[in-house]
Amino acid sequence: MQDTSPLPPFSAVVVAAGKGMRAGQPLPKQFAKWRGKPVLRHSVEALLDAGAAPLVIVIPDNGEEATAAALSGLDGWTCVTGGETRQQSVANGLAAVGNCDRVLIHDAARPVLPRAVISRLLNALEDRPGAIPVLPVVDSLAVDNAGVMAGSAQRDALRRVQTPQAFRFGEITAAHRAWQGDLLAGDDAQVLAAAGGSIALVEGDERLKKLTYAEDFVSELPPVRIGSGYDVHKLVSGEELWLGGIRIEHDKGLAGHSDADVALHAIVDALLGAIGNGDIGSHFPPSDPQWKGASSDKFLSHAAKLVDEAGYRTGNVDLTIICEAPKIGPHRDAMRDRIANLLGVDTGAISVKATTTERLGFTGRGEGIAAQAVATVIRN
Repeated sequence: MQDTSPLPPFSAVVVAAGKGMRAGQPLPKQFAKWRGKPVLRHSVEALLDAGAAPLVIVIPDNGEEATAAALSGLDGWTCVTGGETRQQSVANGLAAVGNCDRVLIHDAARPVLPRAVISRLLNALEDRPGAIPVLPVVDSLAVDNAGVMAGSAQRDALRRVQTPQAFRFGEITAAHRAWQGDLLAGDDAQVLAAAGGSIALVEGDERLKKLTYAEDFVSELPPVRIGSGYDVHKLVSGEELWLGGIRIEHDKGLAGHSDADVALHAIVDALLGAIGNGDIGSHFPPSDPQWKGASSDKFLSHAAKLVDEAGYRTGNVDLTIICEAPKIGPHRDAMRDRIANLLGVDTGAISVKATTTERLGFTGRGEGIAAQAVATVIRN
């Protein structure tokens, strides 16, 4: 499961002032759709979720309307117009932040922003005034001299640099003010280094790839994926019965580490299976005391979030509950509504069925309840 532990307080500047013409989109790439949402929205959501405050977005001239449309429904951000170069745009963004202890500077063209990278960057600022995420160079390198190989470079000492880049606010703003020469620094780490600041290197992430060309907007994900899930829990006296996200009055309830909602557990496994991301036990291990008695709503909401992060949305869910009692029919519509609400889909996309085993087996003897689910996810 993704780490959601609190991070140190920080601010963020998202640079989204470029034209992005190489991407071949009908509008600047930061406002173009990618995996179902505007490119800019992906990283802004990630930063807000991580606790960035304030969050300043540097936008192109007359970009207010496009920015507002891309971030509709999100709170906690402001925007400022950029300059002629990226360096000037960052300086404008830092000025709009005002003052803070730590700041992340991120390129909007890198939409997937893992929380783990943010955490590594902020932690590195305990020892250095700046930190950047990097990845090793795996290909051989050659020097190009008018189309002819003129030499090579030692890749072992080289790193690919990504964003966000993290800084102690006072030192990066002072470095921008002290910059000499043309305002054309490749990134902010170079600005700090020119002022004598030490830059820590932390592990980056391949998912932080920058969207640059038209082919970057062509998804290689299959259009539809399917997953299945199955779960079973024992019926015991003295427990509440939670099934399909609702509480049902019954003389027995399901026993388990969480609320033991077999219906939601089966759907969680079906969704995780559809995106190839383990099972419910790998994300919410029963050995972890924080999940003791937990509502399975949390598990299903987390699975839906992972589906979204994988570039998909829930298509439909077909759930079958297997038990002798209680009768599922009177509760079917409430279950459908609750599951649809948790997944953010129309109720028509959720099917809830029930069957018995003709009094055969543990379900037939009333010893437990089983559920199986099939889910489809659709590429955004």
